[in-house]
Amino acid sequence: MALDEYKPQTGGAEFDENAKDFNHVGTTPNRPDGLDKVTGRARFGADTQAPGMLFASIVRSPHAHARIVKINTDKAEALEGVKAIVTRADFATGLTGEYGYVLENVMAGEKALYDGHAVAAVAATSALAARDAAKLIEVEYEILPHVTDVDAAMQDGAPVINADYADESVPAGMHPNVVRTHESGHGNVDAGFAEADLVVEDHFTTEATHQGYIEPHACLASLGMDGKGELWCCTQGHWYVQKHCAALLGLETSQLRVTASEIGGGFGGKTTVFIEPVALALSRKANRPVKLVMNRSEVFRATGPTSSTSMDVKIGMKKDGTITAAQGVFRLQGGAFPGAPMEFTAMCAFAPYDLKNVSQLGYDVVSNRPKQAAYRAPGSPMAAFAVESVIDELCNQLGLDPVETRLKNAAKEGTKASYGPRFDRIGLVETLEAAKAHPHYSAPLKPGQGRGISCGFWFNHGGETSVSLSLSEDGTAQVSVGTPDIGGSRASMALMAAEVLGIPYENIRVTIADTATLGYNDVSHGSRVTYASGLATIKAARAAVEKMCQRAAQHWGIPEDAVKWEDGCAVPSGPNAGDFDPLPLADITATMGQTGGPISGHFEATPEGAGVSFATHIVDAEVDPETGKTSVSRYTVIQDAGKAIHPTYVEGQYQGGAAQGIGWALNEEYIYGEDGRLQNSVFLDYRIPVASDLPMIDTVIVEVPNPGHPFGVRGVGETSICPPLAAIANAVSAAAGVRLRSLPMSPPKILSALGTHDA
Repeated sequence: MALDEYKPQTGGAEFDENAKDFNHVGTTPNRPDGLDKVTGRARFGADTQAPGMLFASIVRSPHAHARIVKINTDKAEALEGVKAIVTRADFATGLTGEYGYVLENVMAGEKALYDGHAVAAVAATSALAARDAAKLIEVEYEILPHVTDVDAAMQDGAPVINADYADESVPAGMHPNVVRTHESGHGNVDAGFAEADLVVEDHFTTEATHQGYIEPHACLASLGMDGKGELWCCTQGHWYVQKHCAALLGLETSQLRVTASEIGGGFGGKTTVFIEPVALALSRKANRPVKLVMNRSEVFRATGPTSSTSMDVKIGMKKDGTITAAQGVFRLQGGAFPGAPMEFTAMCAFAPYDLKNVSQLGYDVVSNRPKQAAYRAPGSPMAAFAVESVIDELCNQLGLDPVETRLKNAAKEGTKASYGPRFDRIGLVETLEAAKAHPHYSAPLKPGQGRGISCGFWFNHGGETSVSLSLSEDGTAQVSVGTPDIGGSRASMALMAAEVLGIPYENIRVTIADTATLGYNDVSHGSRVTYASGLATIKAARAAVEKMCQRAAQHWGIPEDAVKWEDGCAVPSGPNAGDFDPLPLADITATMGQTGGPISGHFEATPEGAGVSFATHIVDAEVDPETGKTSVSRYTVIQDAGKAIHPTYVEGQYQGGAAQGIGWALNEEYIYGEDGRLQNSVFLDYRIPVASDLPMIDTVIVEVPNPGHPFGVRGVGETSICPPLAAIANAVSAAAGVRLRSLPMSPPKILSALGTHDA
């Protein structure tokens, strides 16, 4: 979800209270794309080919901050097989705002702003020739001072990334690297802290982490001199790719057709463009198709990880567990461009609690790192780490039960959120009650183990959505959606369409349409796909049902409003409508050519009733005091899904968020050297969890219907990564006997903390 897209989740309230007895929704059929993926028939970004295709390679800055004095391409151009070389001069000029930032990130202009920043690119007849040519491009740099740490970037004397970035929200006198601020809250925090029996204030840090998707960025571009082109790429949002590539290359948007390939993971990291405009620029210059695929080192150095953070949190509590006031300051560096999700960090921080006095302040800070990108609930996991750690410390010092304390302060329907609006129907209390009743919470711990609890929150999102559904003469249906399937959404859409149409799940095929064949669709992000595309699928199916009822009325010679739809058939709405046998869908579609023509349904909207989501996690962990190694021995995820359309996929989202959170909490981090260069740009050095690092992750699906969706759906893909950092930190702190305040809690950090504690 882009930073300017959050809206209070009101409107769109249309939950069908009768939609409780489902025939298809809630079942777990095989995914329709499963066979393609296990047999290798599915085509991912790097699988696309074209006749006469060239291969591309990008020249990247080896410096964290440097002025580009000169680029000499003579030697590269002379190499056999080289067909095109592009630099910043080959892109559009005069772009400002977000388009300007994206272009500057895609191809450096006057300065290289981070290690790995693209400065030129070459296309040649083979991948080897392209790489050799890239090495022959000579770039003269004037090396500048750099800064990669968020706190250091805010200090007086820190190197200035860009003196013109800051907007009007930044108070006078702050360092130019502070480019935006956010402040929200209500009540009087000073008065609240005065009422408290205990106030705990602490400082926390987290490092940048990568989404860790399996498939590197890849695309195939074909752009003619007439400005008409085609692009195939792995992305979470091909309409976003279309409009940004068109802007960066000065094209008419409609003349660029973009097709999304299958995607080997995204988690937010494929919601923007990195290589696609470069491939198009090379193709235009060479007048041939160009394929561009990142290697893993490029993925780490030049695509967006999360922000790193520096946070101060202060909470006051009475002896009975009532929180009297809460205050947080959240500093996020988002790389060399504005856009760190500090608003979300601030707004999510205290959202799980009903607070009379709360204040949150966020800072967006730029540094010499790659531009951050979304990663599952951007900004929220870090906030939960800080806030839930302080709550845990308060419970420890006051001798309170951590679940009971959270229940005592939990937000409910009608609660004024810490960031402004009042919550509609929500399920936080239900997740906490389920946690309290779960056998995990009361299970005895082994010696040396600790148990941690945390809650987490995410907004969820609606966004612009279009869906078309058409019926075939044989009674089957085709659904065209515009949101790439990154988590099993084709199955979920088919289940919802089957529910409305009353035909088997297997009789529905869901296709991800390209940009030339469907209306605009926002990116698959913000946990919006099952909610928004699902809502549109239901509406499109209902539109088709309405037309079938009209055909039945015409066939029977009765008024249209005397026909209703039941179990896949048109039937008279009551005894007075007439005595007719049910007319099945397949009978209606079999003659549709003679009764008025094709039958289809379409729906487009920007639904805003996504419904916020909460989760509660329980973690058991054990720390080896001699090595500092942490083992997570038991993990339980409890989360409100509103309504689980395909429960197996919901469980998968819960488990995936927990697994990624374990990596974020214990091992993953971007490590920069004194020279500002990334030191761990391959998976051998950047350690994500493997199967042997993970316990079995139990799940509990809580279903508190979202009033903004016909079937009660809430997004589930992002909330699951919000609690793990804090839940694991609280478990580790309990096991080690010392509070851990810096992520990742790697063995060296734990040993250091134990040494400090012992001293």
